[in-house]
Amino acid sequence: MKIRVVWIAAKSKSKEPAYDSLTREYVARISIFQLIDASPVPSETALLKLVDRKAQRTVPFLALLDGRGKQMTSEEFAQWIESQQSADVQQLVFAIGPADGFSDAARRTASASISLGKMTLPHELARVVLLEQIYRAFTIIRKHPYHCGH
Repeated sequence: MKIRVVWIAAKSKSKEPAYDSLTREYVARISIFQLIDASPVPSETALLKLVDRKAQRTVPFLALLDGRGKQMTSEEFAQWIESQQSADVQQLVFAIGPADGFSDAARRTASASISLGKMTLPHELARVVLLEQIYRAFTIIRKHPYHCGH
């Protein structure tokens, strides 16, 4: 399975370099366990084209990061990722939307909707939190000591 983390952004670099640095750091950590790519897309239209089911040999599994999505503990998220691997998902795409949220068309296209919590986060921070949780999930799956269960 390949994981892709995409976010809708007009520019490829963040206003705050720390977000880009942390993104690179967590992508490097995750890549020890799993093939991963993290990059911006310029618009929701570009996101939908990226996961267009007709243009791909295998159907990507699109998970939108959305405040109305399912909330999970880190352990539940790890189990969810493991279940995607077991289901032979070839490409798991996590998408972080624009400031005004995803359109109804994107919600209909998505296979899942996940929430990082009830609090509103800046999109760049949500990206780092998501990447950290993906890393944590793989450490849980592999029983690595990074996650100590609290």
